[in-house]
Amino acid sequence: MTSSQFIFGLLFISLTGAHELNHFPENFVVAKRNDPNPVTLTCGANTGEAVIWKFDGEEMEFTGPNLNMSEVDIPMLGDYSCWSEGVKLSSTYLLLQAEGGEELESLVRCRAKSYDCNFSCKWTHSEYTAVRLGLGHECSEGEKSCHWVSHNSDGGFQFELSHSLSPYTEESTMLELTAEAISDLFILRKTKRFYLRDIIQPDSPKIVRCEKGEQGLNVTIDPPSSWSTPHSFFTLEHEIEYVLKDNGKTGRSSSGLIPKGISKLRARSRDSLVLSDWSKWTPWKNVTY
Repeated sequence: MTSSQFIFGLLFISLTGAHELNHFPENFVVAKRNDPNPVTLTCGANTGEAVIWKFDGEEMEFTGPNLNMSEVDIPMLGDYSCWSEGVKLSSTYLLLQAEGGEELESLVRCRAKSYDCNFSCKWTHSEYTAVRLGLGHECSEGEKSCHWVSHNSDGGFQFELSHSLSPYTEESTMLELTAEAISDLFILRKTKRFYLRDIIQPDSPKIVRCEKGEQGLNVTIDPPSSWSTPHSFFTLEHEIEYVLKDNGKTGRSSSGLIPKGISKLRARSRDSLVLSDWSKWTPWKNVTY
């Protein structure tokens, strides 16, 4: 009996496709459906003793250091371990490459609060139980060293990544983001490239003061503490929204001068050079004078 025939026989006693991985196995091999080339699983330890294989804990009628798999499909996915004299030598998960699917642009949202070396990404699609992201060419090759640990947040996965781009030079190099995600022993691999300036979105600014002048109200707004410095080099533009006392109508101003006779105001900011996404609005601030 070949290894493939044995595993298909297990379909009636074990729903191998029902496994739910909530982490990336230390060792795994990715197969492609309908790929004529066989997949080889290698026992990860040298031993002079006879080696047997187990599939999801069930002993296989196969011995030897290399396990060749052909025509890989769902019933064959799972955990393969090799043993010698009752001792587990190594374990490898066989996963299937997910086909098609959504582009990475719709799966993950990235944001940089400033031009400093860190930015964050959030993956919110709940059908995936394990996700990891990384930067650089090595990530597209599946290298472990390029991935950052994530934590689950509000039903998704939140990542903090670092880059080595200089904030003081014109940006000419695109960042390459690679994602790997697992769902029911299928693994999705996607890559996208973007400039850091494309994901800039400042935090909300600070409304410092509101003073009455001859022409109107002079509003002083400071950048958020997370914004890059010096502020004379990394400039922000602000927008103020206000509510008029007499009729409750709202208005907006791109300068620090707004009409008198308002009941409350709020502000938001964006990078004035690249016209980044606007920050979130500050909370409404009541105006009394």
